[in-house]
Amino acid sequence: MGVDLESLSEATSGAIGSLLSTTILYPLDTCKTKYQAEAQADSQRKYRNLSDVFWEAISTRQVLSLYQGLGTKNLQSFIAQFVYFYGYSYFKRLYLEKSGSKFIGTKANLVLAAAAGACTAIVTQPLDTASSRMQTSAFGKSKGLWKTLTEGTFSDAFDGLGISLLLTSNPAIQYTVFDQLKQRLLKKRLKEADKGSSPVVLSAFTAFLLGAISKSVATFLTYPAIRCKVMIQAADPDDDDDKTKRARPKSRKTVSAVAFAIWRREGIPGFFKGLEAQITKTVLSSALLLMIKEKITATTWVLILAIQRYLLLTRGRLKNV
Repeated sequence: MGVDLESLSEATSGAIGSLLSTTILYPLDTCKTKYQAEAQADSQRKYRNLSDVFWEAISTRQVLSLYQGLGTKNLQSFIAQFVYFYGYSYFKRLYLEKSGSKFIGTKANLVLAAAAGACTAIVTQPLDTASSRMQTSAFGKSKGLWKTLTEGTFSDAFDGLGISLLLTSNPAIQYTVFDQLKQRLLKKRLKEADKGSSPVVLSAFTAFLLGAISKSVATFLTYPAIRCKVMIQAADPDDDDDKTKRARPKSRKTVSAVAFAIWRREGIPGFFKGLEAQITKTVLSSALLLMIKEKITATTWVLILAIQRYLLLTRGRLKNV
C-alpha cells in the first residue's frame, strides 16, 4: 500500500505551522491557562485579570517561567496537528472516492473533522495533560515531562479526555467554516481571473482573517467546556510542597465537581472567565497556523516529491548493480 503523499504534505505543513504559532504565543498561553485554572470567590482571587499573571512573573524574577512546559507543548502541538491534518486529509480523500462527489458538504465536512479530532485527542491526551500541569505550576517549580506523567496513575495522564473528545467540535467547527469560506472565495476569484493566469491562492492576510473568524465562532460556543478542562488538568497548589502532597491524598477531579465549584464560587459568569484571553490566544494561534500552513504547503509538496524521486532513483541504481 503506497503512502498518501497529499495527506502527508498536509500533515507536515500543518504540524510545522502549529510548532511556530505555539512558540510565538506561548507566554500568552501560560498566562491564560493560569488565569483560567483559578476558581475562587472575588475576595480570595489571586489573579484579578490576565495581566496579574504576567506581573507576578516579572515581580518574582521568573519571566522565563512563562515558557515552562514549552517543549512538552510543542511536542504535543506538533503531534496533534500532524495527526489531525493527516487524518482530516485522508478521511476527506476517502470520502470523495467512495461517494463519487467532487465537493464535500458542510455536514459531511463536520463529521470528517470531528473524526480526525477524536483520533488526535486520544493520541495526544497524556502530553496535553502534562503541559497543562506544567503551565499551572507555581513559577519556577514546574517539573519535567517524565516526572509529571509518572507521579500519578496511568488514568491520571488521561485526565480530561472526555471533555477533549467533546471539544473535537471546536476544531471541527473551525476548519469547516475556514474550508467553506476558502472554497467560496477561491471560486469567486477563479471566475474573475483571466485564463492562463497564475493559480489563485489565498494571501497571508486573507488566510489570517478567515482563521480568526472561524476560530472565534468555535471558541465562543465551546468555552464553558474549555474552562472545565483546564481546571481538571491544572496542577494542585499542594503539589509544590512535597510534604503536604504526601500527607494529603490527591482527590480525583471530575467534570461535575469542577462545574459545581465554578457555579458555587463564581456563578454563571465563572463559566466564561477568561473568555477574552482564550479568544485572543486561540484566534491568533489558529490564524497564524493556517496562514503559515497555506504558505508552506506548496513547498512541502515539492520537497516530498523530490524525496520520493530520489528514493526511486536510488532504488533503481541498486537494482542495476
